[in-house]
Amino acid sequence: MPTNGNRRQIGVGLIGLGVVGSGVARALIERRDYFARQVGAELVVRRAAVRNLQKPRAVELPPGTITDDVDAVLADPAIDIIVEVIGGEEPAGTYIRRALEAGKHVVTANKELMAKVGPELLADAHRRGLDIMFEASVGGGIPLIAPLRRDLLANKISSIRAIINGTTNYILTSMANHAAVAEALHRQGLEPPPGGYEEALRAAQELGYAEPDPTNDVEGYDAAYKLAIMATLGFRTRVHPSQVHTEGITRLSAKDFEAARELGYAIKLLAIAERTPEGIIARVAPAFIPLSEPLARVDGVYNAVQIHGDLTGTVLFQGRGAGSEPTSSAVVADLLDLAHAIVLGTRERKYWGPEGDVPVLGLEHLETRYYLRVKVTDRPGVLAQIARTLGDHEVSIAAVNQKETDTHAQTADLVIMTHRAREGAVQAALREMATLPVVVQVSAFLRVEG
Repeated sequence: MPTNGNRRQIGVGLIGLGVVGSGVARALIERRDYFARQVGAELVVRRAAVRNLQKPRAVELPPGTITDDVDAVLADPAIDIIVEVIGGEEPAGTYIRRALEAGKHVVTANKELMAKVGPELLADAHRRGLDIMFEASVGGGIPLIAPLRRDLLANKISSIRAIINGTTNYILTSMANHAAVAEALHRQGLEPPPGGYEEALRAAQELGYAEPDPTNDVEGYDAAYKLAIMATLGFRTRVHPSQVHTEGITRLSAKDFEAARELGYAIKLLAIAERTPEGIIARVAPAFIPLSEPLARVDGVYNAVQIHGDLTGTVLFQGRGAGSEPTSSAVVADLLDLAHAIVLGTRERKYWGPEGDVPVLGLEHLETRYYLRVKVTDRPGVLAQIARTLGDHEVSIAAVNQKETDTHAQTADLVIMTHRAREGAVQAALREMATLPVVVQVSAFLRVEG
């Protein structure tokens, strides 16, 4: 394809014309003249592949543009850039590989695909003199991929800490707000309405923040894909999503939010990757975070990513991390970047490739503080047995509080905060603790981050 300053038009092919694809097409049509001035050539949607031709579309394209034949898009010689917005590992992966074979650049919003095989796809594109842009795969409209590939390149990044899933952040914010209301009602002797996980999820679904099947979000998989991408770029090594320890939010209770509030913490689903002298530790899990931390104050559907580099110090990126408009914005920005490079006949971006094989460690190597909520029989000597079990594994108690004695069942909840300890030691202590006759249940276990 020609790549010089004589280009008058850049052909765009869409694979997927759903909410994001329609938003991209609409932006290219409505802002055509503005984009042409920025790029130096007109961006034209040549073809758009969909599964169902009869489905109503949110954008009107010229007759004959929409097709149910993906081959018609991939083989069109007038198309310079393929935009893939169907998601999932397959068939999206096959389509992107075929686009590269056909000599076309690619823009994708596909977090799962880029997390699992992104480095291989980028290497294939580079060998062919092409590029894959994927800003929309992480953080929606928040600029994250470009800073990691370019602006922070001079830094040795030591940590990435993020709230990177808007659905779970909305649910956790709702549960935290309910805990505050419940506390006020309890003081007045009134019984608060239900405000647990199920109620918060139902509200998120009614507002359109959560899918009918929210598994990818609430079990942490979505955040793990995004963290794998950021860690791979930030640490310039390979971090696969299977190496990210992943926990969801479904087991959290209103009692945990009440305890967090009393102790001066928020509960957030945190995606954290840290470089240690031994290797990288990557995890996605709900955690206690001090209210003084900036991430603790990121509420609702907002996302935030905090990156620490040796030259920049800590930088924070925050904004709307999901939704059609922010995601479309990121896709279009990548399109404009690629189109400008085509017009100039240059490759402006530094090729990213792994610079070393840094080991990704298991979570047993993590060292932090912990919050435990344990239901025990309400009788003398219980705390001594629990403290001895923790102490046998070199886990020291920082604070303990007895909550909600059930006189009928003769049980009580113990809330325990530990000093810093190794994850492996804490897990071993919890397994032994669960076998104690005085322990009814280990009800909650959360890391204290920050």
